[in-house]
Amino acid sequence: MFFKLIFFILIISLLIDLAIKIVPKSKLNIYPIKYILKKRNNFDEIECYFEIRNLSKKKEIMIPNLSFNLDLISERNFEDFQIKKEIIIDDGIIKKKYNNYWQTIIIKARSNIKIYLKIKLKNYFDRNKFIWLKVNWENYGDFGLISKQNCFLLNDYTDRKSSRELNIISLSNEYDAVAIKTNILGSFDNPLNTIKTYCQDIIKQDDILIIGETPLAIMQGRYVDSSNINCNIFSKILCYFFHPTSSLATACGMQLLINKIGFTRIFIALLIGFSFKIIGIKGMFYRLTGVESSLIDDISGTTIPYDKSIVLGPKNSKSICNEISKVLNIEAAVVDVNDLGGVKILASSSKNINKRLMTLLKKNPAGNDDQKTPIVLIRKKDI
Repeated sequence: MFFKLIFFILIISLLIDLAIKIVPKSKLNIYPIKYILKKRNNFDEIECYFEIRNLSKKKEIMIPNLSFNLDLISERNFEDFQIKKEIIIDDGIIKKKYNNYWQTIIIKARSNIKIYLKIKLKNYFDRNKFIWLKVNWENYGDFGLISKQNCFLLNDYTDRKSSRELNIISLSNEYDAVAIKTNILGSFDNPLNTIKTYCQDIIKQDDILIIGETPLAIMQGRYVDSSNINCNIFSKILCYFFHPTSSLATACGMQLLINKIGFTRIFIALLIGFSFKIIGIKGMFYRLTGVESSLIDDISGTTIPYDKSIVLGPKNSKSICNEISKVLNIEAAVVDVNDLGGVKILASSSKNINKRLMTLLKKNPAGNDDQKTPIVLIRKKDI
């Protein structure tokens, strides 16, 4: 009887996963390509390049509306400036200029369009100022009509070395940490190029470069506006069983995990996790659901302006460590460290440094997100 019940629950779970998978969804995604900042007289001119791709194999999808809004932010304050905007659409055949009215566009299966946004505003940028660019758009297709908001950060990338600050922190009798204060980073920033720009001229032999998992994930564009998440009844039920401070204790955080690994795996891991918790073994749920489940940061979990987004864990951490090591000729690691002394090494260019880092990083030399020191160099003290 017991095994029949287990089998029945498993079949129901698999059917739920199947239902979630076959429900029509929009497969339109917008990707940041690059932006060019030009400083001319008393104005900053910005040219932003985006690509919208239809990942569907068969279905064409329409965009009935699309608009851009800008938040000009100085540290924690919003500023008001006169702004001129111009939007150009390139469908691969002709370029069209957007004149205050968005004409519905059809994107065929497995095709894309390019969008260019030109922004002109009075001299604005310095190290502590950035633009939070919001793309508000609608998708229309077999899934119905849905609204999306995708946000992108624009900063002054032209003078990063002079705006860089280095904070020396003693970690032990042998090692210091050089915490590198940077601009607030975004998905337009290539991780390898950004790290190279900030570090190449200051690294020393035997340094170990550390980058936080959240800033790396942000540079990879792995953050989601909560308004884009369609929470179903299952995410709203499952999130009830987690500690209130967990990122899985909200329907949106749980829905992202369901989208990633499926309802069945989460449900079974939850049952097994409860069983082991009864006998005093904690953390079994996260072991069964994988590292992705423990790296989700819910809204308010990171620095502005990402405090309204859910940030996922980074991808390809190992290959990024290897690339950094090859380019800078030092060892590198991607880590998740908190102020309570918790240290998690997600990936490193060499396992030989992991044990040393587990000890040295307990002081969390990068500090919290508001300190804007996502990159840290672990360095031997001069004798």
